[in-house]
Amino acid sequence: METLDPAPVQEEHHFPCDQCGADMRFDPGQNQMICDHCGNTQAIASTSYAGTAIRELDFKAAIANQLPEAEIETTRVLSCPNCGAQVEISETVQATECPFCATPVVTDTGTHRHIKPRGLLPFGLDEKQARTALTDWLGSLWFAPNGVKDYARKGRAMSGIYVPYWTYDADTKSAYTGQRGDDYYETQTVIRNGKRETVQVRKTRWRPASGRVARFFDDVLVLASKSLPKRYTDGLQPWDLSALEPYTPQFLAGFRAEGYQVQLEEGYAEARAYMDAMILRDIKFDIGGDHQQVSSVATDIKDVTFKHILLPVWLAAYKYRGRTFRFVVNGRTGKVQGERPYSAWKITFAVILGLIVALIVGYVIATNQQQ
Repeated sequence: METLDPAPVQEEHHFPCDQCGADMRFDPGQNQMICDHCGNTQAIASTSYAGTAIRELDFKAAIANQLPEAEIETTRVLSCPNCGAQVEISETVQATECPFCATPVVTDTGTHRHIKPRGLLPFGLDEKQARTALTDWLGSLWFAPNGVKDYARKGRAMSGIYVPYWTYDADTKSAYTGQRGDDYYETQTVIRNGKRETVQVRKTRWRPASGRVARFFDDVLVLASKSLPKRYTDGLQPWDLSALEPYTPQFLAGFRAEGYQVQLEEGYAEARAYMDAMILRDIKFDIGGDHQQVSSVATDIKDVTFKHILLPVWLAAYKYRGRTFRFVVNGRTGKVQGERPYSAWKITFAVILGLIVALIVGYVIATNQQQ
Protein backbone atom coordinates (compact mmCIF):
# COMPACT_ATOMS: atom_id res chain seq x y z
CA MET A 1 0.00 0.00 0.00
CA GLU A 2 1.20 3.51 -0.78
CA THR A 3 1.16 5.59 2.41
CA LEU A 4 -0.35 8.99 1.89
CA ASP A 5 1.25 11.92 3.65
CA PRO A 6 -0.22 13.50 6.78
CA ALA A 7 -2.47 16.30 5.62
CA PRO A 8 -1.67 19.90 6.56
CA VAL A 9 -3.54 22.58 8.40
CA GLN A 10 -5.10 24.20 5.39
CA GLU A 11 -4.80 27.87 4.65
CA GLU A 12 -7.96 29.89 5.11
CA HIS A 13 -10.33 29.76 2.15
CA HIS A 14 -11.17 33.15 0.64
CA PHE A 15 -14.58 34.11 -0.75
CA PRO A 16 -14.77 37.74 -1.97
CA CYS A 17 -17.92 39.67 -1.12
CA ASP A 18 -19.96 40.34 -4.27
CA GLN A 19 -20.72 43.88 -3.03
CA CYS A 20 -17.41 45.25 -1.75
CA GLY A 21 -14.80 42.60 -2.60
CA ALA A 22 -13.63 42.04 0.99
CA ASP A 23 -13.25 38.49 2.29
CA MET A 24 -16.38 36.89 3.67
CA ARG A 25 -16.32 34.47 6.61
CA PHE A 26 -18.62 31.72 7.81
CA ASP A 27 -20.98 33.01 10.51
CA PRO A 28 -21.22 30.27 13.20
CA GLY A 29 -24.73 29.14 13.99
CA GLN A 30 -26.27 31.09 11.08
CA ASN A 31 -25.49 28.76 8.15
CA GLN A 32 -24.30 31.72 6.09
CA MET A 33 -21.21 33.71 5.16
CA ILE A 34 -20.98 37.33 6.23
CA CYS A 35 -18.83 40.28 5.17
CA ASP A 36 -17.50 42.13 8.21
CA HIS A 37 -16.73 45.16 6.01
CA CYS A 38 -20.18 45.89 4.56
CA GLY A 39 -22.48 43.44 6.36
CA ASN A 40 -23.48 41.56 3.21
CA THR A 41 -24.56 37.95 3.82
CA GLN A 42 -24.70 34.90 1.61
CA ALA A 43 -26.57 31.73 2.58
CA ILE A 44 -24.88 28.33 2.40
CA ALA A 45 -27.27 25.85 0.87
CA SER A 46 -27.37 22.64 2.92
CA THR A 47 -26.84 19.59 0.75
CA SER A 48 -27.86 17.10 3.42
CA TYR A 49 -31.30 16.26 4.71
CA ALA A 50 -32.89 13.84 7.14
CA GLY A 51 -32.49 10.21 6.10
CA THR A 52 -29.56 10.82 3.75
CA ALA A 53 -26.09 10.00 5.03
CA ILE A 54 -22.78 11.22 3.67
CA ARG A 55 -21.38 8.57 1.35
CA GLU A 56 -18.84 6.24 2.93
CA LEU A 57 -15.63 5.11 1.23
CA ASP A 58 -14.46 1.51 0.97
CA PHE A 59 -11.70 0.71 3.46
CA LYS A 60 -10.14 -2.13 1.45
CA ALA A 61 -9.97 0.03 -1.66
CA ALA A 62 -8.27 2.79 0.33
CA ILE A 63 -5.52 0.61 1.81
CA ALA A 64 -4.97 -0.95 -1.63
CA ASN A 65 -4.46 2.60 -2.98
CA GLN A 66 -7.48 2.23 -5.26
CA LEU A 67 -9.50 5.27 -4.25
CA PRO A 68 -10.56 7.51 -7.15
CA GLU A 69 -8.19 10.42 -7.74
CA ALA A 70 -11.13 12.73 -7.03
CA GLU A 71 -10.85 11.66 -3.36
CA ILE A 72 -7.16 12.72 -3.15
CA GLU A 73 -5.62 16.18 -3.04
CA THR A 74 -2.07 17.56 -3.04
CA THR A 75 -0.79 20.54 -1.01
CA ARG A 76 2.51 22.14 0.07
CA VAL A 77 3.14 22.37 3.81
CA LEU A 78 5.46 23.16 6.69
CA SER A 79 5.83 21.25 9.94
CA CYS A 80 5.90 22.71 13.46
CA PRO A 81 9.19 21.69 15.15
CA ASN A 82 7.52 21.63 18.57
CA CYS A 83 4.19 19.75 18.25
CA GLY A 84 4.52 18.32 14.73
CA ALA A 85 1.39 19.96 13.32
CA GLN A 86 1.28 20.15 9.53
CA VAL A 87 0.50 23.72 8.47
CA GLU A 88 -0.19 24.95 4.93
CA ILE A 89 0.76 28.54 4.09
CA SER A 90 1.30 30.54 0.97
CA GLU A 91 4.69 30.13 -0.71
CA THR A 92 5.21 33.89 -0.34
CA VAL A 93 5.12 33.63 3.46
CA GLN A 94 8.53 33.06 5.06
CA ALA A 95 7.50 32.51 8.68
CA THR A 96 4.37 32.03 10.75
CA GLU A 97 3.23 30.85 14.18
CA CYS A 98 1.82 27.40 14.93
CA PRO A 99 -1.89 27.70 15.86
CA PHE A 100 -1.61 24.70 18.17
CA CYS A 101 1.27 25.64 20.46
CA ALA A 102 2.19 29.26 19.59
CA THR A 103 5.67 28.19 18.44
CA PRO A 104 7.31 30.28 15.69
CA VAL A 105 7.93 28.09 12.64
CA VAL A 106 10.00 28.69 9.53
CA THR A 107 8.73 27.76 6.08
CA ASP A 108 9.89 24.35 4.87
CA THR A 109 7.41 23.31 2.23
CA GLY A 110 7.00 19.95 0.50
CA THR A 111 4.33 18.20 -1.54
CA HIS A 112 1.82 16.08 0.38
CA ARG A 113 -0.96 13.81 -0.94
CA HIS A 114 -3.87 12.97 1.33
CA ILE A 115 -7.52 11.90 1.38
CA LYS A 116 -10.02 14.75 1.13
CA PRO A 117 -12.56 15.29 3.92
CA ARG A 118 -16.06 13.97 3.15
CA GLY A 119 -18.03 15.90 5.75
CA LEU A 120 -17.90 18.33 8.65
CA LEU A 121 -19.82 19.76 11.58
CA PRO A 122 -20.08 23.54 11.05
CA PHE A 123 -19.10 25.86 13.90
CA GLY A 124 -22.10 26.69 16.07
CA LEU A 125 -20.33 29.11 18.45
CA ASP A 126 -18.49 32.27 17.50
CA GLU A 127 -15.22 33.39 19.10
CA LYS A 128 -16.94 35.58 21.70
CA GLN A 129 -19.06 32.66 22.90
CA ALA A 130 -16.03 30.36 22.95
CA ARG A 131 -14.00 32.87 24.97
CA THR A 132 -16.87 33.22 27.45
CA ALA A 133 -16.96 29.43 27.86
CA LEU A 134 -13.18 29.37 28.40
CA THR A 135 -13.10 32.21 30.96
CA ASP A 136 -16.02 30.64 32.85
CA TRP A 137 -14.13 27.33 32.93
CA LEU A 138 -10.92 29.00 34.11
CA GLY A 139 -12.92 30.93 36.70
CA SER A 140 -14.05 27.63 38.20
CA LEU A 141 -10.40 26.62 38.76
CA TRP A 142 -9.59 28.27 42.08
CA PHE A 143 -5.91 27.27 41.99
CA ALA A 144 -5.30 28.70 38.49
CA PRO A 145 -2.91 31.70 38.41
CA ASN A 146 -4.74 35.00 38.02
CA GLY A 147 -2.29 35.96 35.28
CA VAL A 148 -3.40 33.06 33.10
CA LYS A 149 -7.06 33.94 33.65
CA ASP A 150 -6.44 37.58 32.78
CA TYR A 151 -4.32 36.70 29.75
CA ALA A 152 -6.97 34.30 28.48
CA ARG A 153 -9.68 36.89 29.02
CA LYS A 154 -7.84 39.81 27.41
CA GLY A 155 -5.34 37.97 25.22
CA ARG A 156 -5.15 37.59 21.49
CA ALA A 157 -7.84 36.05 19.33
CA MET A 158 -8.67 32.37 19.64
CA SER A 159 -8.20 30.15 16.58
CA GLY A 160 -11.14 28.38 15.02
CA ILE A 161 -9.84 25.09 13.63
CA TYR A 162 -11.58 22.09 12.11
CA VAL A 163 -9.88 19.04 13.66
CA PRO A 164 -9.63 15.83 11.57
CA TYR A 165 -11.27 12.55 12.54
CA TRP A 166 -11.88 9.19 10.92
CA THR A 167 -15.19 7.38 11.29
CA TYR A 168 -15.50 3.65 10.64
CA ASP A 169 -18.52 1.46 9.91
CA ALA A 170 -18.41 -2.34 10.04
CA ASP A 171 -20.77 -5.32 10.13
CA THR A 172 -19.58 -7.95 12.64
CA LYS A 173 -20.62 -11.47 13.60
CA SER A 174 -18.78 -13.19 16.47
CA ALA A 175 -18.79 -16.79 17.70
CA TYR A 176 -17.65 -17.39 21.27
CA THR A 177 -17.03 -20.05 23.91
CA GLY A 178 -16.80 -19.55 27.63
CA GLN A 179 -18.47 -20.29 30.94
CA ARG A 180 -21.48 -18.98 32.82
CA GLY A 181 -21.32 -18.65 36.59
CA ASP A 182 -24.48 -18.68 38.72
CA ASP A 183 -24.26 -17.87 42.41
CA TYR A 184 -25.96 -19.95 45.09
CA TYR A 185 -25.72 -20.01 48.86
CA GLU A 186 -25.00 -22.79 51.35
CA THR A 187 -25.77 -22.67 55.05
CA GLN A 188 -22.72 -23.38 57.18
CA THR A 189 -21.98 -23.36 60.90
CA VAL A 190 -18.89 -21.52 62.08
CA ILE A 191 -17.38 -20.67 65.47
CA ARG A 192 -16.70 -17.02 66.19
CA ASN A 193 -15.46 -15.74 69.52
CA GLY A 194 -16.21 -19.14 71.04
CA LYS A 195 -19.81 -19.12 69.79
CA ARG A 196 -21.42 -21.21 67.06
CA GLU A 197 -23.05 -19.15 64.32
CA THR A 198 -25.00 -20.03 61.19
CA VAL A 199 -23.92 -18.11 58.07
CA GLN A 200 -24.77 -18.07 54.38
CA VAL A 201 -21.73 -18.76 52.18
CA ARG A 202 -21.85 -17.71 48.53
CA LYS A 203 -20.58 -20.17 45.94
CA THR A 204 -20.59 -20.18 42.16
CA ARG A 205 -21.73 -22.98 39.88
CA TRP A 206 -20.02 -22.89 36.47
CA ARG A 207 -21.25 -24.44 33.24
CA PRO A 208 -20.07 -24.21 29.60
CA ALA A 209 -21.51 -21.50 27.37
CA SER A 210 -21.23 -20.77 23.65
CA GLY A 211 -23.11 -18.76 21.08
CA ARG A 212 -23.02 -15.98 18.50
CA VAL A 213 -23.52 -12.22 18.70
CA ALA A 214 -23.83 -9.66 15.91
CA ARG A 215 -23.43 -5.90 15.89
CA PHE A 216 -23.29 -3.24 13.19
CA PHE A 217 -20.92 -0.43 14.13
CA ASP A 218 -21.85 3.01 12.79
CA ASP A 219 -19.45 5.96 12.87
CA VAL A 220 -16.84 4.73 15.33
CA LEU A 221 -14.98 8.01 15.88
CA VAL A 222 -11.16 8.15 15.96
CA LEU A 223 -9.08 11.33 16.36
CA ALA A 224 -6.77 11.74 13.36
CA SER A 225 -4.63 14.54 14.85
CA LYS A 226 -1.48 14.38 16.95
CA SER A 227 -1.21 18.13 17.47
CA LEU A 228 -3.34 18.16 20.61
CA PRO A 229 -3.37 15.75 23.57
CA LYS A 230 -5.99 13.08 22.91
CA ARG A 231 -7.32 13.34 26.47
CA TYR A 232 -8.40 16.92 25.73
CA THR A 233 -10.15 16.20 22.45
CA ASP A 234 -11.78 13.04 23.86
CA GLY A 235 -13.12 15.22 26.66
CA LEU A 236 -14.98 17.38 24.13
CA GLN A 237 -17.38 14.54 23.28
CA PRO A 238 -20.16 13.86 22.54
CA TRP A 239 -20.39 15.13 18.98
CA ASP A 240 -23.71 15.18 17.14
CA LEU A 241 -22.57 13.29 14.05
CA SER A 242 -26.15 13.11 12.76
CA ALA A 243 -25.76 16.84 11.95
CA LEU A 244 -22.74 16.31 9.66
CA GLU A 245 -22.80 18.36 6.47
CA PRO A 246 -21.15 17.24 3.23
CA TYR A 247 -17.81 19.00 2.93
CA THR A 248 -17.92 22.36 1.22
CA PRO A 249 -15.17 25.02 1.55
CA GLN A 250 -17.67 27.79 2.37
CA PHE A 251 -17.90 26.41 5.91
CA LEU A 252 -14.13 26.97 6.23
CA ALA A 253 -14.23 30.65 5.29
CA GLY A 254 -12.41 32.48 8.09
CA PHE A 255 -11.28 29.22 9.72
CA ARG A 256 -8.55 26.66 9.26
CA ALA A 257 -8.76 22.89 8.87
CA GLU A 258 -6.00 20.67 10.21
CA GLY A 259 -5.00 17.71 8.10
CA TYR A 260 -4.84 14.21 9.52
CA GLN A 261 -1.59 12.91 11.01
CA VAL A 262 -2.99 9.51 11.99
CA GLN A 263 -3.04 7.29 8.89
CA LEU A 264 -6.20 5.42 7.90
CA GLU A 265 -4.91 1.97 8.96
CA GLU A 266 -3.59 3.31 12.26
CA GLY A 267 -6.99 4.82 12.99
CA TYR A 268 -8.71 1.55 12.10
CA ALA A 269 -6.58 -0.32 14.65
CA GLU A 270 -7.94 2.01 17.36
CA ALA A 271 -11.48 1.63 16.04
CA ARG A 272 -11.11 -2.16 16.00
CA ALA A 273 -9.97 -2.14 19.65
CA TYR A 274 -13.16 -0.26 20.52
CA MET A 275 -15.25 -2.71 18.49
CA ASP A 276 -13.63 -5.70 20.21
CA ALA A 277 -14.41 -4.20 23.63
CA MET A 278 -18.06 -3.69 22.65
CA ILE A 279 -18.28 -7.22 21.23
CA LEU A 280 -16.89 -8.61 24.50
CA ARG A 281 -19.54 -6.70 26.42
CA ASP A 282 -22.23 -8.14 24.12
CA ILE A 283 -20.88 -11.64 24.68
CA LYS A 284 -20.96 -11.30 28.47
CA PHE A 285 -24.53 -10.05 28.27
CA ASP A 286 -25.43 -12.99 26.01
CA ILE A 287 -23.87 -15.50 28.41
CA GLY A 288 -25.84 -14.03 31.29
CA GLY A 289 -25.63 -15.28 34.87
CA ASP A 290 -23.78 -13.64 37.73
CA HIS A 291 -20.29 -14.13 36.31
CA GLN A 292 -18.84 -14.75 32.86
CA GLN A 293 -15.59 -16.17 31.56
CA VAL A 294 -14.84 -15.81 27.85
CA SER A 295 -12.41 -18.37 26.47
CA SER A 296 -12.42 -17.59 22.76
CA VAL A 297 -13.90 -15.09 20.32
CA ALA A 298 -13.85 -15.43 16.52
CA THR A 299 -15.13 -12.31 14.77
CA ASP A 300 -16.05 -12.11 11.09
CA ILE A 301 -15.96 -8.46 10.03
CA LYS A 302 -17.37 -7.31 6.70
CA ASP A 303 -18.26 -4.17 4.76
CA VAL A 304 -15.73 -1.90 6.48
CA THR A 305 -16.15 1.69 5.30
CA PHE A 306 -14.81 5.03 6.50
CA LYS A 307 -15.11 8.80 6.24
CA HIS A 308 -12.62 11.59 6.79
CA ILE A 309 -14.51 14.33 8.65
CA LEU A 310 -13.74 17.66 10.33
CA LEU A 311 -15.08 18.72 13.74
CA PRO A 312 -15.05 22.35 15.00
CA VAL A 313 -12.73 23.36 17.84
CA TRP A 314 -11.83 26.78 19.21
CA LEU A 315 -8.21 26.68 20.30
CA ALA A 316 -6.27 28.95 22.65
CA ALA A 317 -2.51 28.55 23.07
CA TYR A 318 -1.18 31.04 25.64
CA LYS A 319 2.43 31.57 26.66
CA TYR A 320 2.62 32.66 30.30
CA ARG A 321 5.93 33.02 32.18
CA GLY A 322 7.74 30.71 29.79
CA ARG A 323 5.06 28.02 29.73
CA THR A 324 2.48 27.26 27.05
CA PHE A 325 -1.06 26.55 28.21
CA ARG A 326 -3.45 25.05 25.65
CA PHE A 327 -7.23 25.01 25.89
CA VAL A 328 -9.82 23.59 23.50
CA VAL A 329 -13.51 24.44 23.26
CA ASN A 330 -16.12 22.33 21.47
CA GLY A 331 -17.27 24.61 18.66
CA ARG A 332 -20.83 23.29 18.95
CA THR A 333 -21.50 22.86 22.68
CA GLY A 334 -18.95 25.11 24.41
CA LYS A 335 -17.50 22.25 26.45
CA VAL A 336 -13.92 23.12 27.54
CA GLN A 337 -10.86 20.97 28.12
CA GLY A 338 -7.22 21.90 28.66
CA GLU A 339 -4.16 22.04 30.84
CA ARG A 340 -5.03 22.98 34.39
CA PRO A 341 -2.54 25.63 35.54
CA TYR A 342 -1.78 25.87 39.24
CA SER A 343 -0.71 28.85 41.31
CA ALA A 344 1.94 27.96 43.89
CA TRP A 345 0.97 30.82 46.22
CA LYS A 346 -2.73 29.88 46.09
CA ILE A 347 -1.92 26.28 46.99
CA THR A 348 0.41 27.46 49.80
CA PHE A 349 -2.28 29.83 51.10
CA ALA A 350 -4.87 27.01 51.05
CA VAL A 351 -2.52 24.69 52.98
CA ILE A 352 -1.77 27.37 55.57
CA LEU A 353 -5.47 28.21 55.91
CA GLY A 354 -6.27 24.52 56.34
CA LEU A 355 -3.65 24.20 59.10
CA ILE A 356 -5.01 27.28 60.89
CA VAL A 357 -8.55 25.90 60.76
CA ALA A 358 -7.33 22.53 62.03
CA LEU A 359 -5.47 24.18 64.93
CA ILE A 360 -8.54 26.23 65.87
CA VAL A 361 -10.81 23.19 65.81
CA GLY A 362 -8.29 21.21 67.84
CA TYR A 363 -8.03 24.03 70.40
CA VAL A 364 -11.82 24.28 70.74
CA ILE A 365 -12.16 20.51 71.22
CA ALA A 366 -9.35 20.43 73.79
CA THR A 367 -10.88 23.38 75.69
CA ASN A 368 -14.30 21.72 75.81
CA GLN A 369 -12.79 18.49 77.13
CA GLN A 370 -11.07 20.33 79.97
CA GLN A 371 -14.30 21.97 81.17
